[in-house]
Amino acid sequence: MLLTKASEYALLSLIIISQKNSPQDVDTLSNQLGISKSFLAKILQALAKENILSSFKGAHGGFMLAQKPENLTLKMIVECAEKKQTMVFECSPSTQKCPGGKGTYCRVWPILNKLQTKIDLFLDNMTLKDIIEI
Repeated sequence: MLLTKASEYALLSLIIISQKNSPQDVDTLSNQLGISKSFLAKILQALAKENILSSFKGAHGGFMLAQKPENLTLKMIVECAEKKQTMVFECSPSTQKCPGGKGTYCRVWPILNKLQTKIDLFLDNMTLKDIIEI
């Protein structure tokens, strides 16, 4: 599993948005974070599409949390930002997904599967609220 800038920017934006009482616009957030406005807009729109954020149009529009921070898991946020399931390795979900076709006798898969299980548990149990309070 590789967390890209998309995950980082999603988390940083959500932290800022969660601490505000009014919608936060992309211009303000991109300036505050020093990142590309267009890239951030795509990330925030994806988060809104998955009901992590609410989107408001108009002069005072922007984004606000659609849910309480304690209901937003790190796994939900990362998978939305990355647009894919969090996986340690390509074959993590099952031995049948082995890119080399050797999954039935692979000795590495059980280790990667245990790691995947631990990562999934961690990401499912860590919430935006936990991150804010660190």
